[in-house]
Amino acid sequence: MIFDTASIDSIVQTTVVHAIRRLNQILFLLSPRTAACVGILRHPGQPYPEQRETGYCSHFDSRPRGYSGCIRHIFGPATAAPALSTASHNLATGDLMTASTKWTLITAAIVVLAPMIHARESYPFQNPRLPLEDRVTNILSLMTLQEKEACFATSTAVPRLGIPDAGASEGLHGLVQGGGFGWTSVTTTTFPEVIGLASTWDPELIRRVAATQANEARYITQNPKYKHSALVVWGPNADLARDPRWGRNNESYGEDPFLVGTMSAAFVRGLQGDTPNQWEAASLLKHFLSNSNETERGHSSSNYDTALFWDYYAAPFRMAIEDGGATSLMASYNAWNHVPMTVNPVIKDVVVKQWGADGIISSDATAVEQLVTGHKYVADQQTALADTIKAGISQILTFVPDMPGRVQKAIDAKLLTEADLDGALRGKFRTAIRLGLLDSPNGNPYSRVGTLGEPEPWNTPAHKTLALDAARESIVLLKNSNNMLPLDRGHLKSVAVIGPRANDNLLDMYAGKYPYSVTPLEGIKSKADQATIVRYADGSDIEAAVKVAQESEVAIVVVGNHPVCGDKFSGQLFNTDTSTKPCADITEGREGRDRESIDLSQEGMIQRVYAANPKTVVVLVSSFPYAIDWAKSHVPAILHTAHASQEEGNAVADVLFGQYSPGGRLNQTWPKSLAQLPPMDDYDIRHGRTYMYFNGEPLYPFGYGLSYTTFQYSNIKVHASSISRTGETTVSVDIQNTGTRAGDEVVQLYVRRVPAAPGNPKEQLKGFKRITLAPGEKRTVNIPLKAASFASWNDATERFEVKPGAMELLIGSSSSEIRGSQELRIMP
Repeated sequence: MIFDTASIDSIVQTTVVHAIRRLNQILFLLSPRTAACVGILRHPGQPYPEQRETGYCSHFDSRPRGYSGCIRHIFGPATAAPALSTASHNLATGDLMTASTKWTLITAAIVVLAPMIHARESYPFQNPRLPLEDRVTNILSLMTLQEKEACFATSTAVPRLGIPDAGASEGLHGLVQGGGFGWTSVTTTTFPEVIGLASTWDPELIRRVAATQANEARYITQNPKYKHSALVVWGPNADLARDPRWGRNNESYGEDPFLVGTMSAAFVRGLQGDTPNQWEAASLLKHFLSNSNETERGHSSSNYDTALFWDYYAAPFRMAIEDGGATSLMASYNAWNHVPMTVNPVIKDVVVKQWGADGIISSDATAVEQLVTGHKYVADQQTALADTIKAGISQILTFVPDMPGRVQKAIDAKLLTEADLDGALRGKFRTAIRLGLLDSPNGNPYSRVGTLGEPEPWNTPAHKTLALDAARESIVLLKNSNNMLPLDRGHLKSVAVIGPRANDNLLDMYAGKYPYSVTPLEGIKSKADQATIVRYADGSDIEAAVKVAQESEVAIVVVGNHPVCGDKFSGQLFNTDTSTKPCADITEGREGRDRESIDLSQEGMIQRVYAANPKTVVVLVSSFPYAIDWAKSHVPAILHTAHASQEEGNAVADVLFGQYSPGGRLNQTWPKSLAQLPPMDDYDIRHGRTYMYFNGEPLYPFGYGLSYTTFQYSNIKVHASSISRTGETTVSVDIQNTGTRAGDEVVQLYVRRVPAAPGNPKEQLKGFKRITLAPGEKRTVNIPLKAASFASWNDATERFEVKPGAMELLIGSSSSEIRGSQELRIMP
């Protein structure tokens, strides 16, 4: 066969690509820094993902090089090019290479690549029939020390062994692929902030939301158009929102451990799927533990006793792991009782050994450095890194370069051993195996997602419908005097839509990129009758707002916080101590900054609009509870919803015009003022926090929410009036819709010990069920109840115990609206 010059050049271009990758694997044994280029070469055509992994089990690198830098590093400046394909073309066709050299390169490449092709199917860990632990042990036995050192970051990739990167993505209420860190921007289905999702009180909806994220993560990972690994989803957030000033209140499912644990477990099940040990995506819980203050989080300590650890702060994480199946989590910045969570032995002793979380254990970003600079817990960074790895952390988020070199120095100093590395890294490879990344595609039920030519999932009717369902279910009706709502769409002549949140749909710091979004103004215009005049004022000119209110039959005032305090999310917001810059409005907060006030800064505008038009409806779009005492006393109707749903405007309009009857419930106690709250850094909730210990009358109680219809409770039963300490029973109640509209009711079961003992909660949520009833429809709701749910921690015996005695079971529509009760006796 005779080859012309063009044919030879084409062959060279193809073989150079593969040879460079194989060369990097060889070079890694000699110089990990040189071979780090392989992480970029894995994704031709994409920009370097700044401040993210380089792909080769590498680290958050603050010095991105891109393709040109990698090729320049390997071949020298003469062959540098913006992409690998360009570099191979230059090598093949430029003056650097004679025809003889080209044939030599082709031959050498064949020799280099042949063993690699054979190796793809020659390792025991590639056998799916072997036990999981045997496969992981085999991986570690084949890895070099340098490869292990490089693996302490988000990537799971070991290219020499053919192990791919599972990838990582934020994903609390939609997969975050918005390009904010320099990678290719991808739109994804975006749901309400977590505090809004929690207001649905609908675990099945939460499961479906998470399953949608998992499907989109697989699609983005495997679709040829994107090929961006995103299978380890950082969510849910199982932290408890014990104080409404907390800057990340919007990321939590609320203040109650049972509610937060139930929703978190549902989210995990949705992400990971229904196939045991074959996951669609992997959940990584955030942030263990008691991480509910922001401004001083880099050095603060959350102090409380072990009873609160077990019964309150740790409970949602335990439920997400034991009930939901999560195996991975991220340690928080703060300390618990002066021991930073990054190195706290409770992670190994409880989370891993007792609860069985054997996956990825991650630090938060720069948390290792904060052990020295913030907590001042250890003297130097080398010790901080070693202590972190020995504590079980396998994923270290840092902006300090040269992770392999840092780990090697700790080994050289006798602070770490290779066995320490092996022990920490096992969880990363367990996760990769459970995701099916080391198996044949034929053995993985999710391996074809994104590869069959199916449409982008975020553009499908199913995902759009779910986004609307979630947004609707999250809306809470706080007030509705004289049935002000719903508005009569057919007879409404004019409406004024007023306020700073009326024509925006804002993203929080951990939201993706909308495929589309609908503002409240757009939704109202779309849903209103064609004959209805819709006037708009953004509220910046109060006199203009008053004017349109006076001219209109009804005024709708849309107010609330800006989820990023009016700033654009960027690394420049952060200080070196992990806090963020102060918010211009002290009633607002965000990651790294707690609120200083819970008043609503736009309440003055509401008062002026109400004075101009008493038919005023307030739509509060917020990430936090607000002390809106004046509005509650005067304005006839108030709705609450959260930020960041792509369907926000449609959902709000559907509720305003009665096309959907609101059924959301508050997941936090709303205080009337700061005077009702203990100091921010007081983590002992017995001092007046949450509905369980709240002092005085709140503005709105936990579990509260109204409807456009009415419900009657009757026939409350306990199917067994006494049970053993290991037994269970069922509580049932008949619910009837006694109104003229279909609607949702959230039936809530609370318990309390009789007689109440000092220090015990006033009541505790132990079950709930959201149901939809047509007008006149009646249904029996059954809520299972196990004696184990009454267990509390005993410090003396160091175990959970179910104490015998009488328990009062309370059935109601909120923590303060109890419709009936029964007694249950726990037998000795």
